[in-house]
Amino acid sequence: MIHGVLIFNTSGVARLSKFYTPLSQSAETLVQKIFSLVCSRPATLCNFLDAPELEEFLGGKSRSDERWTVVYRCYATLFFVFVVDEAESALGILDLIQVFVESMDRAFENVCELDLVFHFDEVHHILSELIQGGVVLETNVEEISVSGTSLHVSLGSYIIYLYTVKNATKARKESFTSSNPLSLGVGSSLGARSVGSVTPLGWLTGKIAGVGAR
Repeated sequence: MIHGVLIFNTSGVARLSKFYTPLSQSAETLVQKIFSLVCSRPATLCNFLDAPELEEFLGGKSRSDERWTVVYRCYATLFFVFVVDEAESALGILDLIQVFVESMDRAFENVCELDLVFHFDEVHHILSELIQGGVVLETNVEEISVSGTSLHVSLGSYIIYLYTVKNATKARKESFTSSNPLSLGVGSSLGARSVGSVTPLGWLTGKIAGVGAR
């Protein structure tokens, strides 16, 4: 079983935390504990380690021989960490982390740390496509991408269409541009402007100078 999924940067700041097991202590304390375990490991060592010290955070063992393993991968400035038990394969979890990263990369078009900050809801949605209740549901990047492209929920005779990650991001940018005339075209292409069109800065200058007031 997967007990937790964490993403934090090289400074130890958590960008995502999802736990599938009740915690006996605060999540912040657990994140800092795992960060101290991961950041202190040399790059020449493997990407998974036994972590018996996590017992006090995860509410104790259900069996005396149960052990927890921390599996992680580092991408640029971010650590992707999975806390699993012996029922999961460490090598399989490494592949699952790669699937998670590739899925986000497709959704955000070259995902970066800021995407995790400003679009955390979409990141949680992608994670929920991979894992539910600590159990792996899907490992195919294509299937995850398809489910994100057209997600429909049927409720009787009603069909509720949910925006995709890309569509939601595009809608937010268009909304920001329409409600901020001085945004200088944020979220729109510069090539879309015609040669004779008035820019927001030109419009403001004209208003101040009184041009066009008559």
